This record gives sequence, C-alpha cells and structure tokens, in this order.
Amino acid sequence: MSEMKKDELAEDQAQIGEEAIETETVADEIEALRAERDEFRDRYMRALAEAENIRKRGERDRREAEQYGGAKLARDILPVYDNLKRALDAADDSVREQARALIEGVELTLKELASVLGRHGIERITPQVGDMFDPQVHQAMFEAPVPGTRAGEIIQVMTEGFVMHERLLRPAQVGVSSTPANGQQADQKGQPDQG
Repeated sequence: MSEMKKDELAEDQAQIGEEAIETETVADEIEALRAERDEFRDRYMRALAEAENIRKRGERDRREAEQYGGAKLARDILPVYDNLKRALDAADDSVREQARALIEGVELTLKELASVLGRHGIERITPQVGDMFDPQVHQAMFEAPVPGTRAGEIIQVMTEGFVMHERLLRPAQVGVSSTPANGQQADQKGQPDQG
C-alpha cells in the first residue's frame, strides 16, 4: 500500500508539475496577447491621428485654393491695370478736352477693373513720394541721391503693388533716395577722402 501511495503521490506531483508548466505557458500566451493588443491599439491611435492630420491639411489646402487660386490670373491682369492707368496719366488737358468720351471710357474701365479686383480680395499698395522704403511690399527699381531727402525714402513711384488676401502678388515698384541722413552727411564731410 505504501508503494501505491508513492505511485499516486508521484502521479499527483507529475500532474501538478504539468499544470504549473501549462499555467506558465498560458501566462506567457496571455502576456504575448496583451503586448500584441497594445501594439494594435498604438497603431490604431497613430492611424487616427494621421487621418485627422490629413483631413486638416486637406481643409487648409482647400481654403488656400479658394482664396489664392486666382492669383496667377490676377498677376496676368495687373499689366492691363497698369496700362490703363498710364494711358490716363499720359493724357494732358488738351487731349482730355478733345477725347472726353474716350478718356471717360478708360476711366470707367479702370474703375470697374479695380472693383473686380477688390471683390476678389485684391488690394492696391499705393506708396507715396516721401514714404520710407519697405522691402516687404516695395521693389527698388533704382537708387539716386536727391537733396532734401533721407536715405531709404521713396522718391518716385513707377507702378502700384497688389496684395491678395494679405499675400503679396506684386510689390510696388519705386525709386529710392540714396542720400545719407543729415547726421551722416555732416560726419562724412568732416572726414578726409579715403579714395
């Protein structure tokens, strides 16, 4: 009987050992499944974030295309505006008297063109002689020393500039004074020639 008990005891121990091994294997499988679940959750969250970013980028691109889609056409039309303006500027009083209807037609056309540009968010940049040069909205076509002006002061306006919804379409083309400021002139006069 003691031998039977030993055999039963050995069988029980073997069974307990197998169950422990099975429990360990099941625990390992559960841990592997949890790791896989976490990896899939991470991938899912990243895919959601990427989809949201794509949606936002698409919305931004759509808005920009809506606002600035006509920029190329607008740039192509700006020389027409310039030429109409030049035609009006070239007409002196005698020409205006002789061709009153023609001048009035050109003025109305220019006004309508400016109105159409304005309806599409295109605004004029109109610098004045005496304003300071701003490289963000002005293009210096030449520099010249002009007495009575400060360096960087606009001395001539060749063409107006244009912005479309705050984006520069074309800078205003201007001439800029290269005359140094009064304080600098006095300093330079007192120095010997270094040439």
